[in-house]
Amino acid sequence: MKVGFIGLGIMGRPMAKNLIKAGYELVVFDLNKEAVEDLASCGAAAAESSKEVASQVDVVITMVPNSPHVRAAVLGENGVAEGAKPGLVVIDMSSIDPTESKAIGAELAKKGIEMMDCPVSGGEPKAIDGTLSVMCGGKKELFDRFYDMLMVMAGSVVYVGELGSGNVAKLANQMVVAINIAAVSEALTFAKKAGTDPELVYQAIRGGLAGSTVMDAKAPMMLDGNYKPGFRIELHIKDLNNALNAAHAISAPSPLTAQLMEIMQFLRAEGCDKDDHSAIVKYYEKISGTSIVK
Repeated sequence: MKVGFIGLGIMGRPMAKNLIKAGYELVVFDLNKEAVEDLASCGAAAAESSKEVASQVDVVITMVPNSPHVRAAVLGENGVAEGAKPGLVVIDMSSIDPTESKAIGAELAKKGIEMMDCPVSGGEPKAIDGTLSVMCGGKKELFDRFYDMLMVMAGSVVYVGELGSGNVAKLANQMVVAINIAAVSEALTFAKKAGTDPELVYQAIRGGLAGSTVMDAKAPMMLDGNYKPGFRIELHIKDLNNALNAAHAISAPSPLTAQLMEIMQFLRAEGCDKDDHSAIVKYYEKISGTSIVK
């Protein structure tokens, strides 16, 4: 199977490299020429456009920032649709608005191109070691056909439902993660204000019902004052914006997600948008006049 890969950023580059390591023949494209050259040095063929990628492969993976970028890469000038051969499948692994996944899929269907939405969770470290969680929407037969390929990049690949369902699952994930980080921030700031060591509070509660993967990943970063990005505030803002747009479209009240969006907008105004989303604690430190850093 010959695979096209469009979008070689923080996530896409290691994902593409894992496919090459597994023996897949890749044709790649990105606006960043250095990224393309890096993949070419690993054995991929370099293309000059998304159209050129599509003309050479059986399946195209897109991994780009947001809905407009997917639309441009797939349906725009020199896009995938212009170079597609009959039977081509597009697997969009970007995190975008599920309503836009459906709209793009409908346009591709008119041209005889199938589409799946398969966003990922896990950040750069899991992209590098090939243990991402992948949430898939689209036809079940397509999921079954490409399951093994997706598992090369993942520790978990789960079928969620029809096209758009993958991004619904991803946005649900991002809602839970943001709210969880905020809850941890609020609780540890409360502990500090109460005169109790927040690190010892973290150790005391992490093994009980309050414990979570998010707590174990982010509480140590908060306590160390380490905001080196694994997942940047600005990207989480993008995801929550998509979540709120999708929720509003179906009249699904999401008050906690809306509150987290406002907290993140505050952090953007404070110049923290490039920080890891664990920097949500900075909002609580600001409004409480304290710091939980050891």
